Amino acid sequence: MRSVKAVTASPTTLAPVPTAPGGLPLIGHAHHLIRTPLPFITSLRDHGSVVRIRLGPTPAYVVTDPVLTRTVLVTEAAHFAKGGKIFDVLRGVFGDGLATVSDGDTHLRNRRLMQPMFNKAHIATRRTAMIDQARSMVGAWEEDQPLDVFSNMNDVTLAAFLVALFGTDFPANLQGEFTTLMPPLMKEAIRQAVLPSWVTRLPLPANRAHNRRIARLRAVIDQAIDHRSSRSASAPPANVHHPAEAAGCPHQAAAEHEQAGLFETLMAAEDQFTRQQLQDEAITLMNAAIETTATALAWTLYELTRHPDIEQRLRAELAAVCDGRPLCQEDLDQFPYARQVLQEAVRKYGPAWMVTRKTTRDIDLGGHRIPRGADIVWSPYLHQNDPAHFPEPATFDPDRWASGRAPSTRDSFFAFGDGRRKCIGENFAWVEMHIILATLLEAWPRLRLVSRPPRAETAITVKPDKLAIAFGTS
Repeated sequence: MRSVKAVTASPTTLAPVPTAPGGLPLIGHAHHLIRTPLPFITSLRDHGSVVRIRLGPTPAYVVTDPVLTRTVLVTEAAHFAKGGKIFDVLRGVFGDGLATVSDGDTHLRNRRLMQPMFNKAHIATRRTAMIDQARSMVGAWEEDQPLDVFSNMNDVTLAAFLVALFGTDFPANLQGEFTTLMPPLMKEAIRQAVLPSWVTRLPLPANRAHNRRIARLRAVIDQAIDHRSSRSASAPPANVHHPAEAAGCPHQAAAEHEQAGLFETLMAAEDQFTRQQLQDEAITLMNAAIETTATALAWTLYELTRHPDIEQRLRAELAAVCDGRPLCQEDLDQFPYARQVLQEAVRKYGPAWMVTRKTTRDIDLGGHRIPRGADIVWSPYLHQNDPAHFPEPATFDPDRWASGRAPSTRDSFFAFGDGRRKCIGENFAWVEMHIILATLLEAWPRLRLVSRPPRAETAITVKPDKLAIAFGTS
């Protein structure tokens, strides 16, 4: 393992930060980040534990060692504020949601208000509704027909998330608009993050289209909030058959049916949130639901087509837990191997590949002086594919997460961040991924790859460029 110094070097021993090769006038290293982002970000590991790149004329400092990243996110987090070029661009989409709002009292207050939404007990009240939604969607796929898996995972994860967030009566037309708007918004956001700022301000067709999508997204989320507001005071009928009963959990159905959605918790605190803040938080949560979860599930299914032994172990675990009956929400805590498989997919493919912080003062990091106000870049993809911490990182090995394995892998796993800005929805994400993977395996006994192996491409996450799988029953 490489040894590093965090913030302890004396001024006399500080070394200049090495600069990555291949920068160009005006645009810096933006061409590498657009054309070959993953090979480029990975190559920086060879140049040092902290490497200087340029985003246009602006320098940024890429942290390539996970020990230093933990310093940035945890031990010296007060000196590395949430911010930087990526967050400046994302704030244009999300507003001041929990993921993009600056550090300080506002972030702490909003996180405390939102935390009850993501308590394990509260999430558990939405499990059956999510199972029902996922089962109805994956069960409607046409047998043996090639499916665009990434697109379909977007649809299923978004639908399950919206049911959990806004309730079971969420309008289908609004769901469809979210599905259409979010992927191009996120793809354009990352393009703007690596381009010089002056390019993103030009009246180019791509920039105008991006602004139109942002405006439409805010209009649609406003309709969703209005819908939830109008329904929140309405009690459900007392004697309505609930789909949970068909899933073998009648004792859970009544409690589930009375739940209007996780967003109800936030609406209860609406006197502490403006309408703009409610919009910002809903958009932020929705992006997290689509990007991270759908990407991880798509890559998981691809790996299952390559590793039938892993697929069979998953199916055997599902069969042993369910014992011939449909999946029930109480089963979800009994799939340890499924968790290993999902965690390995998240490990291998990111999900995020470039995240930024901004220094609040001059600071010594890894034996280098970093100036105040500098962009600090760290990459879950880079760290989680580091052979010094994950042996044979290109190998898909769920057993590296088995109980008793070396804990060093967990020290380099940053998929959900770390420290005080760690993703508030991590518990929800694992539950949603378990639900969708289990309902898919339950519905379809066979899956096969019918496209070429996908190539990894970057948006906010690392996603497959083209992935088609056919699902069958025999």
